[in-house]
Amino acid sequence: MEKTAEKPKPRAVKGEEAQRIKRQVLGIGDRRKHHTREATRLKSHVKDPNTHHRLYRFRFYPTEEQAEQLERTFGACRWVYNEGLALRSGAWERHRVNVGFAETCRALTGWKRAEGTAWLREVSSTVLQQSLRHLDQAYRRFFKGEAKYPKRKKKGRSRDAATYVRTGFKWVEDPQRPGTGLITLAKQSKPLDVRWSRSLPAGVVPVRLSVTRDRAGRYFVSTLVEERIAPLPPVFVPGTREPKAVGVDVGLASLVTLDDGTKLDHPRLLKRYAEKLARLQRELHRKVKGSKNRGKVRQKIARLYALIGDVRRDMLDQLTTRLVRENQVLVVEDLSVVTLMRAGRGKGRQRKAKLNQAIVDASWGELLRQLRYKCEWYGRKLVVVDRFFPSTRRCSACHAMGPRMDVSVRRWTCAECGVLHDRDVNAAVNLRDEGMRLLAA
Repeated sequence: MEKTAEKPKPRAVKGEEAQRIKRQVLGIGDRRKHHTREATRLKSHVKDPNTHHRLYRFRFYPTEEQAEQLERTFGACRWVYNEGLALRSGAWERHRVNVGFAETCRALTGWKRAEGTAWLREVSSTVLQQSLRHLDQAYRRFFKGEAKYPKRKKKGRSRDAATYVRTGFKWVEDPQRPGTGLITLAKQSKPLDVRWSRSLPAGVVPVRLSVTRDRAGRYFVSTLVEERIAPLPPVFVPGTREPKAVGVDVGLASLVTLDDGTKLDHPRLLKRYAEKLARLQRELHRKVKGSKNRGKVRQKIARLYALIGDVRRDMLDQLTTRLVRENQVLVVEDLSVVTLMRAGRGKGRQRKAKLNQAIVDASWGELLRQLRYKCEWYGRKLVVVDRFFPSTRRCSACHAMGPRMDVSVRRWTCAECGVLHDRDVNAAVNLRDEGMRLLAA
């Protein structure tokens, strides 16, 4: 059979023709400042050596005036993101012209001068530029194959967020309480009423602020600081100089099982609040769309989900901190949560749907994420074993391979040595041994 000729890839328009299309067709202005100097790529902020970027999240209560200004800021960031996306995608589809971050910033200047979009002047320009930078980062992840093509943001569905760099806020540290102070955002006259649940590093100015509003209507400010985190003292096996290692097996019967037999029960928060969630969902279904009563019920549902998320994050944070403090080497399995949560088909799709919901409730990805950055902070070693390693089927006593087992089988006996194994404890022991072998190699 003859091979079909491959279609040639479309070539990008460059040079003076591209500049003409950007200027005359797309309405992107020329570089007026420093026009005699060649354009240089913007460099991102580089943290100081021996420091880590750490995020502190606090809740604050805005005044009525601040809430209105933040509402305009969230809407402007969403609008600028969507317009930048339409500009970049349309320039390539219709004219084969690449539009980057610098061009979208110049287009933003034109949008602010236009009569129909003059309301953008009420929002800090640095916040809008950061929204365009987020769009540029989304494109870079897409070109690297790490994410899908960027999508438009929708009001009520996308997260309400605004990012302020150092020129977009004012920080005044309180001399009486170092690490706390007054935060005043751009375009606002009064500082935020922040509830300082903990202190920032004394004498450190935040690198960046992110103001967010969740579905429950709560406002949070996240401060990114550069902090020198002292590593924890090493932990050894009692009586030896061998580093203390632990195998961590995650599951659904028990959220975490350690190689010494310790098990942490799965809180099953979604199951615990399932009846209340179902009642609120039925109540929401009975309300008229667009009515105030329907909005009140949606607010109740959002608050309940916020409670579930807060409890889950707090539980995982305490668990991971305990594991990192008590052990020098932590061994986990490389899990592909996306693959495990594929939709079921056929007769077993309902059972698979419940299994996927349990995986979401367990939040394995967040557990592994916290272990990664905490081990890096505190000088611990995290060893990730390949996901195809047969930790469950292999006997931890004689290393013989057992048969394939259903998820419902919690105990099994080795046919070679006759040892009775707990499924999760055996997997944790195998993970620890394999992790130490990889570490030694």
